[in-house]
Amino acid sequence: MTRHTIEASEKPVVDIFCDKYVFRIPSYQRPYAWTTEQVGELLDDIRTACGDTDKPEDQSPYFLGSIVLIKDPQKPDADVVDGQQRLTTLTILMSVLRDLADPHMAGFIHRHVCQDGNPITGAPDVFRLTPRERDADFFRNTIQTQGQTLDLPQVEGLKDAKARMVENAAFLREKLSALSAEERRRLTVFIANRCYLVVVAASDQESAFRIFSVMNSRGLDLSAADILKADIIGKLPTDQQEKYTGIWETAEEELGRERFADLFAHIRMIHRKQKMQGTLVTEFREYVTTAKEPATFIEKELLPYADAYQEITDKAFQSHKNAGEINRQLVHLSRLDNVDWQPPALEAAAKRKNDPDFLLRFLSDLERLAYGMFLARKDPSERIRRYGQLLGAMQKGEDLFAGGSPLQLTNDEKLQVRHTLNGDIYTITRIRLPLLLRIDELLSQGSATYAHAVNSVEHVLPQNPKLDSVWSQHFPTEADRLKWVHKLANLVLLTRRKNSQASNYDFADKKQKYFSTTAGVSNYALTSQVLNEPVWTEEVLVRRQADLIAAIEKLWRLA
Repeated sequence: MTRHTIEASEKPVVDIFCDKYVFRIPSYQRPYAWTTEQVGELLDDIRTACGDTDKPEDQSPYFLGSIVLIKDPQKPDADVVDGQQRLTTLTILMSVLRDLADPHMAGFIHRHVCQDGNPITGAPDVFRLTPRERDADFFRNTIQTQGQTLDLPQVEGLKDAKARMVENAAFLREKLSALSAEERRRLTVFIANRCYLVVVAASDQESAFRIFSVMNSRGLDLSAADILKADIIGKLPTDQQEKYTGIWETAEEELGRERFADLFAHIRMIHRKQKMQGTLVTEFREYVTTAKEPATFIEKELLPYADAYQEITDKAFQSHKNAGEINRQLVHLSRLDNVDWQPPALEAAAKRKNDPDFLLRFLSDLERLAYGMFLARKDPSERIRRYGQLLGAMQKGEDLFAGGSPLQLTNDEKLQVRHTLNGDIYTITRIRLPLLLRIDELLSQGSATYAHAVNSVEHVLPQNPKLDSVWSQHFPTEADRLKWVHKLANLVLLTRRKNSQASNYDFADKKQKYFSTTAGVSNYALTSQVLNEPVWTEEVLVRRQADLIAAIEKLWRLA
């Protein structure tokens, strides 16, 4: 009877990308999906942990997370059950560092990307990570092979995992190229020696899946809020602890455990005004000095922030004036794929609740800033720095609507936003749906509501029209199509899932069978405009692009 084993150990990257492991991503795994947002955050965290010391190998270790493998302890072959996003991203990072390094250093880095073969015995090179079979050759030829990240293909035309691989490699190349050769060397040494993963290896699939399930199940372990509760309540006189425990637990119950924990991270940001570099508990204790006066903190800070946070996240602000408009602004903000904007909104909603005119104006400009930074390709660290500056300006009582305020877009940022709006919006997967929903509501003058289970973005001019279609008459060359296919003017919103067959209908059929409802109209102003066009030509696209850009430029004051 085979004796199954489970091993767990903490290892630096240098001991993971080595001859002891040959990682393979099984075909049942989802595609590689990390975006430049997540990669940028990882890089920034690693750089912060590395610091600027001359001896990065002596720095405190940085924990990258855990991976779960199916692996025979006597063999290097390892199927990755959990951790493919980290392992793939680390491979891309090492490949970019290798291709930017001098030849001597590049040779050493490449050994962690690829195990050298033996020309005498004929043993081939073995790449230390093989993605899913459908992506493996592309990843090897585009990323892992030495020198290839210096000549990446265009992302247009690539889909899913392949597009993310190229986008992330190009992003890392841009960021790392801005560093000096010595900075890159230190970073490489730090990643190899001081960045750790916990490797959990089970010799059979059943055990590996069970470990994965346990590690990812939702337990009720102590949260940071629980630890801080003990800290703060514990400082109160004994005869007051029961009273304030009741107040605390009522606030937690009303918000829910998860949102209550998030609230403490936002309170930390309001005080610290910088990206978190330690643990939440450590930084809260150090920077939220008001918590040293427990009763005052609970009554004057925790409860007002909790009430404001509930209104923000529920989009349920209540006031004698502007409540509907304020809640619409909160809906716009909530569509973004980050919550970095929430601490400034929380500060404004808690401190200026009784001034709905200010709050509406503030949230309108916060929406402009949040979408603007997104379109200007600001990375998470840049966003957090900006929101930290905004919190500082708010707490100093500065004029937030003056030209130089951190709430306002700079002239360079306006230019970047206009440039992005005129580009291939469809390829910016994280922004296209929020942006189109925002423009649609603008076109409907605020009357649009979006309660649909499915909101999808569709092309009018298809990405791959048939050669004998009407599309090919109006857009005869590939260059004609590529110029417009992903532009804002060519995109519409649907309340149904995409249909690859319907996507290629000729324009007349597409309007009737795909874009309109049974009543012959669309739920969206953007799509209804398209239904009113008799043909779909470059002339129509030029006009529509100008109209849509003008509308959003006026809304966000981009001129």
